[in-house]
Amino acid sequence: MKIGLAFTSRSPVSSVPAPHVPGFAAAPFDPGAADDSEEEFDSLATIEALAETIRSFGHEVELLGDGEPLLRRLLLGPRPDLVFNIAEGRGIGRAREARVPAVCEMLGIPHTGSDPLTLAATLDKDCAKRLIRDADLPTAKWVLVDRPAAELRDELYALPLPVILKPAYEGSSKGIRFKCFIDDRDELVAAAEDLRLAYRQPVLAEEFIDGDELTVGLVGNPPEILGIMRILPTQTDQPFLYSLEVKRDWEERVRYECPAQIGAAATAAVERAALRAWRALGCRDVARFDFRLRDGVPYFLEVNPLPGLSPTTSDLIFLTDRIGITHRDLIGRILAAAIGRMETRLEPVTR
Repeated sequence: MKIGLAFTSRSPVSSVPAPHVPGFAAAPFDPGAADDSEEEFDSLATIEALAETIRSFGHEVELLGDGEPLLRRLLLGPRPDLVFNIAEGRGIGRAREARVPAVCEMLGIPHTGSDPLTLAATLDKDCAKRLIRDADLPTAKWVLVDRPAAELRDELYALPLPVILKPAYEGSSKGIRFKCFIDDRDELVAAAEDLRLAYRQPVLAEEFIDGDELTVGLVGNPPEILGIMRILPTQTDQPFLYSLEVKRDWEERVRYECPAQIGAAATAAVERAALRAWRALGCRDVARFDFRLRDGVPYFLEVNPLPGLSPTTSDLIFLTDRIGITHRDLIGRILAAAIGRMETRLEPVTR
């Protein structure tokens, strides 16, 4: 089988275009201002490792990249039988992860992973939480700061403290730093506005759930739960936020425990929540869900239907490594799930 690998690679920050964003003209974007501007993009080492793994199953692999190079290649060349999609998309648009699947659907090319609707809905944290709430799954209380934060002062002040601030359309903990943990109501409005302007997008102000940080890996159609991993801080003298600083220094700051030692009842509750969330959001092939467990109740934080697949730094790989599933085996399962959909020409029923 000929497989095209769609990816968004890291590049010199100066090469990243700065598109106009309505409502933010007074604060011109400096791509060099944020040191996490390419945090969710893949390194050349990850791309090469993934391509080599796919080749090990006997497939031909072509590197497609993302954006205009991918478009030109798919329009002008012989088309691949399948696109293995890990492309995050550049810019700050809330539908950027949906671009490659949308192009593939338009051209009739099968691809791994979820469809454009799911990828767009889940990158938008507010939209994903609304869908989860409508599915009667617990999620932390939140306010979407989609205009000057001072206009939402009453709504923000009504949130229970502490509050976590997050850019609404980002992944890989972009924009989530220690300073995003707010336990003083007088600081909340200014901090939310600073983050909104810095990342040129709405901000999610979310109740902090004080409990175990869990991530759940699922693969297949219907989905199989690979495992539940608990992220344990090495220092326990303060509330734990799985922030960008922590992820960059994970070897010193956290310990990954899989299977998570949370008890049988909590394990069953988390598994049920992950499966229900998968169906509510229409996921396919693979996804990783993040929860906080408080008093035995799993609270949905977010989902990554394009989970990182770096052999050395991705949470899903940390999870599978600890339960004896190799990187090659995981990639094989994702491929098998997508190829199975191709062969049956049926999409999984999600609701």
